[in-house]
Amino acid sequence: MTASTHERAALLVLRAEDDVAVATRDLVPGDVVAAEGGETVTVRNDVPRGHKVALRAVPTGDPVRKYGQVIGVASASIEPGDHVHVHNLGFEEGEREHELATVRTALETPAGPRPTFRGYRRADGRVGTRSYVAILTSVNCSASTAKMIADQFRGFAMDGYEHVDGVVALTHQSGCGLVPTSDGAQVLLRTLRGYAGHPNVTGVLVLGLGCEMIAVDTVLAGAQLSPDTVVRTLTIQDSGGVRATVKAGAQAVREMVEEIDGRFERTECDVSELVLGLNCGGSDGYSGITANPALGIASDRLVAYGGTSALAETPEVFGAEHLLTRRAVTPEVGQRLLDRLAWWQEYAAAGGGSLDNNPSPGNKAGGLTTILEKSLGAVAKGGQADLAAVHEYAEPMTTKGFVFMDTPGYDPVSVTGLVAGGANVVCFTTGRGSVFGCKPTPSIKLGTNSELYARMGDDVDIDCGRIVDGTATLEAVADEIFARILAVASGEQTASEDLDIGGEEFVPWQLGTVT
Repeated sequence: MTASTHERAALLVLRAEDDVAVATRDLVPGDVVAAEGGETVTVRNDVPRGHKVALRAVPTGDPVRKYGQVIGVASASIEPGDHVHVHNLGFEEGEREHELATVRTALETPAGPRPTFRGYRRADGRVGTRSYVAILTSVNCSASTAKMIADQFRGFAMDGYEHVDGVVALTHQSGCGLVPTSDGAQVLLRTLRGYAGHPNVTGVLVLGLGCEMIAVDTVLAGAQLSPDTVVRTLTIQDSGGVRATVKAGAQAVREMVEEIDGRFERTECDVSELVLGLNCGGSDGYSGITANPALGIASDRLVAYGGTSALAETPEVFGAEHLLTRRAVTPEVGQRLLDRLAWWQEYAAAGGGSLDNNPSPGNKAGGLTTILEKSLGAVAKGGQADLAAVHEYAEPMTTKGFVFMDTPGYDPVSVTGLVAGGANVVCFTTGRGSVFGCKPTPSIKLGTNSELYARMGDDVDIDCGRIVDGTATLEAVADEIFARILAVASGEQTASEDLDIGGEEFVPWQLGTVT
């Protein structure tokens, strides 16, 4: 087989110093494919699309590079044309130099008129992109009752209410059996309060059982509610049981919906009012090549306009944290990220694992091998902006610019923290096909490859695989992402919203002892 224009596109070399390239189509033994620079490689094994092909020989024990960074060490001798994956590439933590606050990037504000969107200006000055009545449960014991109430407001029940996007029951698995002053209880309270005070929540009904440790009044006592938020509370024990509570709750919510619809309307708001949550799930070998860097460009643009963009999933920046710490605005901010990573390493070790356990079977099937490789692709979502702050889980994100929130890598838990912190739009990249939603905040899903978009187009908002196909540039897809963020912030429905997904994905991070 001779090299051709089609075959040149079969191998994507990300950096000149890389030892591997990424296959853009399925390859079989004997295929002769060309890489950048004119060199050709004869494929020695079956290589699925999105997986790695060796460009040069790597002896056992030597580092393997992708993105110009080390993604692991050769656990067996690697020859040019070999499929590089779990059978010959291993994780080795090694030592990385962590520069703190050594790099500054001046982001230029794009020329032309400043973008705006039509949002809900709240009395406290913040802006919502949606208007939801949230039924927050103080304890798991009230979860079923909350869902029964919310079910009264599905479908046609909400017709005619232009300024109420829906009623959502946000339930969880905790709220009792833990000491209110413990770390676990404080994280739960911070999360519940963050949702109660979220700019996308125009009305909140806090529902409890009546005897729990995290009581209804406790939730509201520390919540930073906008003065225009409509608030109600109920407990099942005081209301006369489940049936009576459902009846009372439905009546209360109906009154709230009427009041909210008459009080709120969308108005023109500056782009700087957006707080963008960045997340990925079901990543593959294309994630760090298409959707993530395109989202990074859009993120930088938002930051340049004075908005906020937040990266998360601490275990999934492990191995790439040096690319963030050097961008910190101060050494203290960079050290704060390193401290959180050290906590995660101890946490993983205490459970008999390591952070390299993170790549899931789906990640590996999609071409990712080690946590180092996954993290290097994941941090691309954060663009090049300076790192302005590092927040604890569900902490209010009050700092403008590019920030980081300490969250687990598990998508529902991670995004729950980001939304509790104030994210009013989420962009979620996926290569394997996540169907994630996160009410009350819209989730824009970005597919990393065109095959996914063809197969699951009802669940993915933008096909970023066109970057590899050559039918769109990275910059053009970034423009499309940014335009979609503004449109969704103005009320355009996302794929997950069309399917009414996003209530069950409220999953606060559970920490601490339950007694």
